[in-house]
Amino acid sequence: MPGTARSPCPPVIAIGASTGGTEALAEVLHALPDDMPPIVVVQHMPKGFTASFARRLDKLCPLSVAEARTGDHLAHGRVLIAPGDRHMILRRDGAGACVETVDAPLVSGHRPSVDVLFGSVAQVAGSDALGVLMTGMGKDGARGLRKMKDAGARTFVQDAATCVVFGMPKAALAIGASDTAVPLGRIPAKLRAWSRIAPHP
Repeated sequence: MPGTARSPCPPVIAIGASTGGTEALAEVLHALPDDMPPIVVVQHMPKGFTASFARRLDKLCPLSVAEARTGDHLAHGRVLIAPGDRHMILRRDGAGACVETVDAPLVSGHRPSVDVLFGSVAQVAGSDALGVLMTGMGKDGARGLRKMKDAGARTFVQDAATCVVFGMPKAALAIGASDTAVPLGRIPAKLRAWSRIAPHP
């Protein structure tokens, strides 16, 4: 299902994480240049914590990092973090795409849910996306990552040796959402490599 068959959307990297994810995300984003494709992130955190987390990452990273608000557009060099207690979805918006934050029931036991984000990325970006499921407990993100893969996106998970908890990546591997497990230290290089071949607006 090629991305060219869909409404225009910039290439996008979607990342999901839970237990152990705050430090893992900091390590990954710190190692990325400021011209990366748009990055959207769900990190399981309570309401009130994601804004300070985003500010910390913004100071640490070359990229611009912010807690997402409805209407925020995807842009190169920008990272949007789903706010605690709200789902984040992608939607088409004219010649590009933006995010919407939604107060809706828990999905896969979480709000924000990685499954919700990944499912919307599959619909909006199709093959012009890369999905990464990182350390975390449970199964959130596995089904969404499978939807991304089925839509033609590249997908991989963090490997067991470098995860604090291997639950979410393991669940994704079990249902064929990805065939590749990558050590934490190699994730930035994988993202940079994909960004070089991703279509540019």
